[in-house]
Amino acid sequence: MPTIKDNFDRINKQIMDTAMSCGRKPDTIQLIAVSKRKSIETIMEGIQAGAKHFGENYIQEAIEKIDIIGKDGICWHFIGHLQSNKAKFAVKYFEYIHTVDTLKLAKAIDKQAKKIDKIQKILVQVNIGKEETKSGTRIEETLELVKQISTFENSSLQGLMCMPPYFSEPEKARIYFKQLGLIKEKIIALKLENAVMEHLSMGMSNDFKVAIEEGSTMVRVGTSIFGRRD
Repeated sequence: MPTIKDNFDRINKQIMDTAMSCGRKPDTIQLIAVSKRKSIETIMEGIQAGAKHFGENYIQEAIEKIDIIGKDGICWHFIGHLQSNKAKFAVKYFEYIHTVDTLKLAKAIDKQAKKIDKIQKILVQVNIGKEETKSGTRIEETLELVKQISTFENSSLQGLMCMPPYFSEPEKARIYFKQLGLIKEKIIALKLENAVMEHLSMGMSNDFKVAIEEGSTMVRVGTSIFGRRD
């Protein structure tokens, strides 16, 4: 049975091969190991395997883990749905928050970041598949939200994030990844302050290769590294 290290190395090789095959530099793509519902022991195994970026979905669970594991050499990404009243914890514990999808949440994050004199790195989540069951700002409202966020002093807009509909054939997700890339280009063209727009957080265990071909800089992979969640 393959170990976490075996899995991690295999995914990294697939990222490298995919990047090279489409003319991209592999080091421009971050592999985020999604560690939600995984034990501290399992995460430590991931760290020993070479993982440096971890994605968590639930604030309380993440706090307990980060308090023990720490942030030394580790970059924590919040990738779950975030309520405004939990913004304080997200800002304190995470380097990146991928799931900003309302002005209310963005304001709460900025306010909390100001309190601790931090510039919080955020990504705007776009509901690219227009799915009722998923979070994310509407496609047609993304530019306006981004313009407003770009005026905040304690937030740095790093890019966009999406979760397209799930397909057993990854190729079907391509159109959604391509669309997110086009929205990113529109934002870059606006030349906004505080909008670095370096990242596209897209692609998971089943479709990350297609996402990389369409410009993803952050792939969020859990199951293929750690195995199925209990």
